[in-house]
Amino acid sequence: MATIGKFNTLRIVEPSDHGLYLDGGEHDTILLPTRYVTPDMKIGDEIKVFIYNDSEDRLVATTETPLAQAGEFAYLEVVSVNERVGAFLNWGLSKDLFLPFREQGDLYFSEGDGAVVAVYVDEYTNRIVASTRLHRHLSETKPQYTPNTPVHVLIYDESPLGYKAIVDKVHRGLLYYAETSDKLEAGDQFTGYIKKVHANGNIDLRRDPSGYSRVESLTDQIMNELQAAGGTLPFNDKSTPESIRERFNTSKKAFKLGIGALYKQRQIRITEAGIEKVEPAGTDHQ
Repeated sequence: MATIGKFNTLRIVEPSDHGLYLDGGEHDTILLPTRYVTPDMKIGDEIKVFIYNDSEDRLVATTETPLAQAGEFAYLEVVSVNERVGAFLNWGLSKDLFLPFREQGDLYFSEGDGAVVAVYVDEYTNRIVASTRLHRHLSETKPQYTPNTPVHVLIYDESPLGYKAIVDKVHRGLLYYAETSDKLEAGDQFTGYIKKVHANGNIDLRRDPSGYSRVESLTDQIMNELQAAGGTLPFNDKSTPESIRERFNTSKKAFKLGIGALYKQRQIRITEAGIEKVEPAGTDHQ
């Protein structure tokens, strides 16, 4: 039986004026259009094809490779927007992938934008569609990775601790800020490495297999910059995210956590003007 939205190995059963018919099991025969037929394909051969819906919602086969199959995630370009129904994304096939308005949440897309989406088969229409409601589609199965395994990483959001990521187009991961010195954004993709797989299936990631971390933790960085600036800095929880990112190369959420930790340790004071270093009791200021 052929599975919609996936690669399948199907047998060629008969020729057609428009290509070759493949055995689709309960889906009957499925056409492989002429443009994908090669001279070495013969009746009875089994070939690997991707199954999707054409513009008239008929199942068709292709030897092209989409950027994501059903059940996977990808960062795709918006190629057009229909104001009545939604956006259409380039996913590497001749027919674009539909992203309905109902699956966009609070986001709004224009032509040329990028979108991190889940690809799935709608159970009501049996069509392959995209969704930005990612958490509905992330795998709940605990992956069987070992530390330092290389994996594909796709960044999709930030948290107070680090960058939220999709691992190998399927699993949920987190790249802590301390594991990278780069400013990352939704849609960034690279090879990362497994640091730890938790019992609930969540994955901690490394940017480098050797376990790269910043020379200084964020709290160390704040204290060192305070020292260099004479004990005061014009940054606090009211500072703009942009100014914090430019100075400390971190998010505002992470910065607030950092100064909060230093405040609890009584190493700093937080004022209207910024933060001040607290000198240890008994320090001689002569």
